[in-house]
Amino acid sequence: MKKPVIFLLLTGISSTAFFGFCANHEQPKTAPAQTLPAPDQDNAGLKLPAGFSALKAADKLGKARHLAVTPQGDIYVKLARPVNNNGIIWLHDTDNDGRMDEQKGFGNYGGTGIYLKDGYLYASSNEEVFRYKLDNTNKVTDTDNPEKLVTGLISRRQHETKSIVLDNDNNIYVNIGAYKNSCQVQDRTQGSPGIPGCPLLDSAGGIWQFKANKQNQTYSDGVHYATGLRNVVGLDWNTQNNTLFVMQHGRDQLDMFPQYYDAKASADLPAECMYMIKKGDDAGWPYTYYDPFKKKIMQAPEYGGDGKKEGSNKYLKPVVAFPAHLAPNGLLFYTGSMFPEKYKHGAFIAFHGSWNRAPEPQAGYFVAFVPFKDGKPSGEWEIFADGFSGVSEVKSPRDAQHRPCGLAQGPDGSLYVTDDAKGTVYRIMYQGGK
Repeated sequence: MKKPVIFLLLTGISSTAFFGFCANHEQPKTAPAQTLPAPDQDNAGLKLPAGFSALKAADKLGKARHLAVTPQGDIYVKLARPVNNNGIIWLHDTDNDGRMDEQKGFGNYGGTGIYLKDGYLYASSNEEVFRYKLDNTNKVTDTDNPEKLVTGLISRRQHETKSIVLDNDNNIYVNIGAYKNSCQVQDRTQGSPGIPGCPLLDSAGGIWQFKANKQNQTYSDGVHYATGLRNVVGLDWNTQNNTLFVMQHGRDQLDMFPQYYDAKASADLPAECMYMIKKGDDAGWPYTYYDPFKKKIMQAPEYGGDGKKEGSNKYLKPVVAFPAHLAPNGLLFYTGSMFPEKYKHGAFIAFHGSWNRAPEPQAGYFVAFVPFKDGKPSGEWEIFADGFSGVSEVKSPRDAQHRPCGLAQGPDGSLYVTDDAKGTVYRIMYQGGK
């Protein structure tokens, strides 16, 4: 048996009881049946459905963002900030116990995106995208000299991470987040109006498509694939319908317009939205937001909205709407065979957790699941893995011991989850009856 290795990088509302209303990766082929490692005695502190178990595959790596797992079981993790000048960590399990006991680092840049496909490891900083050639065991052949695929992307210290995913036609998709909350003349200032035409949308607030094998591309070489997306950290390619799906971080602070929104409304609005993206789509930011109670696109107050005025139907509607301010940082379509059939082709979402739900408790800090059929959501979402925060109530994100970020599927169908608070990599397995 080959020894496993790891790479780290990171429709309507369901669960009505929740809050009172309610890997990124190339999918590896499933390996032959094998004996799973023993889980941690406490399932790594996680609350999981019956039949599931978990262990900590690695710990204390740094700010672990997205990750990718090789067919051999090795892991590549992308760190938000380099540790000892290493922004990518390679992990390997030498004794087959599920715990990564060998690690090496390279890539002296921080960032979030990492992806494994067709003999290359792709990784992003906050301004550029690189790729590394892999050998036949999926190890990087030259850690010091990656190809620079994309350069010159905007990074303005707000929503600066560049998440990436590839399709099956040699294209790479890059999120370029908006560096304003709602494109106000004075950002995050009470009553400040929106800038007419929101000029930052020319170079941010959307998804750009580039070639996966062409070096030194800039904005002018790319395709402005979709716009009106404030910030996307979690994204994945759905192979059932050959379509890009993204999770948007919804806008903050509607109570900057207190004549229309009180603090509770600002905590409950807008939804965190999953979108199914086609070329040319516009999701409406900053001009609109999605209200999960009314199930309608609403006009933003910076652009003439009053909490009652609906926005234009020309904007894209979400396929799933989650509670506000949970910060979805990872999206993964599950194609493995380890988990029960209900999970096949469904979507896992890693929620990083909120900071701005006052007067409500801060929330998130879990991994959710949405069932899919034929490339579209087919049922209500549910909490799949909880307990990452380690506390009964999160008053501030600093209270959370762990914050989920990246998702990836292992060759045997295990689900891997990164945490960028303590640098933990979790491995979730199914050992119950099929």
